[in-house]
Amino acid sequence: MSNIYISAAHKSSGKTTISIGLSAAFAALKYRVMTFKKGPDYIDPKWLAEASGNQCFNLDFNAMTEAEIMSLYCRHINGMDMVVVEGNKGLYDGTNIDGSNCNAALAKLLNLPIILVIDTIGMTRGVAPLLMGYQQFDKDINIQGVILNKVGGERHEGKLINVIEHYTDIKVYGSVRKSDEINILERHLGLMPCNEHGEAEKIINIISNQIADQVDLKSLMSISTNEIISQEKELPIEENREFSHLTIGVMQDSVFGFYYQSDIDEFINYGVKIITINSIEDQFLPSIDALFIGGGFPESYLEKLESNTSLKSDIKEFIENDGVVYAECGGLMYLASSVEINDIKYEMVNAIPAKVIMHKKPIGRGYVKIQQTNEHLWNNISQESNKIINAHEFHYSSIELLSNNVSYGYKVKRGYGVDGNSDGIVYKNTLASYCHLRNSEKYPWVKQFLLFIKNVNVK
Repeated sequence: MSNIYISAAHKSSGKTTISIGLSAAFAALKYRVMTFKKGPDYIDPKWLAEASGNQCFNLDFNAMTEAEIMSLYCRHINGMDMVVVEGNKGLYDGTNIDGSNCNAALAKLLNLPIILVIDTIGMTRGVAPLLMGYQQFDKDINIQGVILNKVGGERHEGKLINVIEHYTDIKVYGSVRKSDEINILERHLGLMPCNEHGEAEKIINIISNQIADQVDLKSLMSISTNEIISQEKELPIEENREFSHLTIGVMQDSVFGFYYQSDIDEFINYGVKIITINSIEDQFLPSIDALFIGGGFPESYLEKLESNTSLKSDIKEFIENDGVVYAECGGLMYLASSVEINDIKYEMVNAIPAKVIMHKKPIGRGYVKIQQTNEHLWNNISQESNKIINAHEFHYSSIELLSNNVSYGYKVKRGYGVDGNSDGIVYKNTLASYCHLRNSEKYPWVKQFLLFIKNVNVK
């Protein structure tokens, strides 16, 4: 098995495009490819999963312990030929000044050789001190090689390779030419999940063909760590079928697609039956014990969401009859009375007494720290209800409440949430928040949610 960690000197260097292209190119050669993404990202993992033909899993120091990261990684590399881990931002970038949660730290934890993607626009001889500095900054990491990106042409490529070979011992694994077509596609990769993009396969094929033509895939396949991570580091999966009688509807379509695969797997591990619901095409709510609406980009589908009045009516009735619902970000927007964008208002489910207003700049963005309040629906389930929860948010919308009598499930310790102080609007058996949770040892929200559903059903 070969494995590589794709990182860069800074964000927007083309890591995602290179990672997608590599994953698809290896898969086209009939290799079994597994991908991972560092950090709390929903969009990149969808593209990576589509490119590799296998699910992509997030590895995040903020929400997971090191043991959980190791375990998740070990569990899913079994039987694979090629493992591609895509970093976020730059190699040494992270929120902790000591670098304990940066890309280099994750590469060290997983004992992975690093391939740096270098944005070469405007650069020739300067690539040498950059690479030498990155090598010297942390001598415990293995910068195995580089892939030069956005190269101007044959002459530019020759200068870069000569400089790197003269001053460093770093191998050049590829040189990807600057391309207007790829530049256009990259903008789509960052703005639109592949579950929304009808031409995802075509886009991936274009990128894959260019990467296969300009990167030494054979040499990359020969890269392997000196020490394969022991499978003993894989934590046992809890075998528990106590929730096998529960059926949960998950709204999963081109509008709502922001779910961590490991969270969905956790529901399945508990024996839960999952029914996927399409917010645009399905006219009625199926028979379910609870509803989970993740994030997404509902603002891109407001007319279609508004016109599906029968499904909205079913969801509102389900909520009013004390049905259990959990919604994150885009799901919160959908459950509100309306969403306003460019001075046009679109009617939504109207279960939560609030209207949503879209803005051109982010209102809440990045890691958040929240704490459950006494109003939190799952509060009596959690044994550590006052524990600080690490989560994240990314929303361009704000909320205007239509009632003075609103309860919140979270105090915001860091971040914005609904108003900078609170998040998690509670209405009957519905919890809707801007923050995105990640099920982990630090906060096993899936089990808390299931226990709450079970208790409600018993009543």
